[in-house]
Amino acid sequence: MTNRERIFAAFNHMEVDRTPIFEYLLGGECAKALAKRAYIDYTIDLTAWNNSVDELGFSETLRRYVSAKLDISELLGHDMLYVCPNPVPKKGYFYDPLVTVDTFFSLDSSADPVERVQIRNEKVREEFLEKTSPDSFAVYAEFQDQMADRGIDLPIFAPAYFHGIWNDVDLMQTVLLSPEVAKEHFKIATIRAKQIIDQYLGQDIQIIGIGGDFAGKVPLISPEVYREFIVPEVRILADHIRSHNGFSVNATDGNIWSVIDDFIYGCGVDAYMEIDYSAGMTIGKLKERFGERLTLMGNMDCGTILTYAKESEIAEITHTILDEGWGNGGHIFTASNAITSSVPLHNYLAMVNAYRNHFSVDPIKLKD
Repeated sequence: MTNRERIFAAFNHMEVDRTPIFEYLLGGECAKALAKRAYIDYTIDLTAWNNSVDELGFSETLRRYVSAKLDISELLGHDMLYVCPNPVPKKGYFYDPLVTVDTFFSLDSSADPVERVQIRNEKVREEFLEKTSPDSFAVYAEFQDQMADRGIDLPIFAPAYFHGIWNDVDLMQTVLLSPEVAKEHFKIATIRAKQIIDQYLGQDIQIIGIGGDFAGKVPLISPEVYREFIVPEVRILADHIRSHNGFSVNATDGNIWSVIDDFIYGCGVDAYMEIDYSAGMTIGKLKERFGERLTLMGNMDCGTILTYAKESEIAEITHTILDEGWGNGGHIFTASNAITSSVPLHNYLAMVNAYRNHFSVDPIKLKD
């Protein structure tokens, strides 16, 4: 099977020759060692990216980033690429909904949380709606061009995570104090997400992340709040993506068993990303319950297992995840979240080579 065939077979619950593999976010020591050169990723180190743009120019910095990311993907045998919209010189980082608010708007710290969310809503409407910069999507054309030059074809998975509530204390308080103001926030988030989704669909990007973090060891909001405020908005996006023959990927860390039916059926999504092993979200239980309906993306834990476990334990868990996720497609292997500087290279390679061993592929041996 080709990389593209393998990925779309997994989404369509068809038989695959091996479980597809990719990496969500790869940085730190691992990325530098695997790229075998300087590797600057704007999703991990925006300051270094901006410094490179100042020194080399935007086009060259973008070219080098894409080239290095493709080198890593080819070395590791990835079947898919996860790519975020790129920063635009002198315009800031457009994509992230909270970063853009914090960067461009100075909010009155003396105001109450409802007032601050109201101000945010007004300013986001004024500054960001219907103002998506095409320059933020230059990275996707660069990937397509460089892949064509290399003769490879990896589907791109891109994010539109605008409905998270992870560390937004103002928003969580506003949900209780002024529900209508909170609902306005999520409606605006849907409009913003749809703007980005339409840009993706126009570039034939068919795998799109929606939703956003709302849980840790337990959900940070009640099932009732999740069901009332977030589920209907995420459903709008999932339906829109499906109407354009795409696949929607709902994503959050944490233990979400208490809202799992809402997260999947209520939101109407095709896949689940950021499956949090350490929080109790295991691939075996998910596969047994939702395997005919949902594509599962994960779930090697990056925060504890890849960071602290022994290589033998990492290999054993990798085999277990692959075994439990196998059958009728529906599983794409990756870490649960970002590979940062906390993950030692030898641990990361223990996972990669256990995967390769599982499917009788030669191991990766890095030269000194």
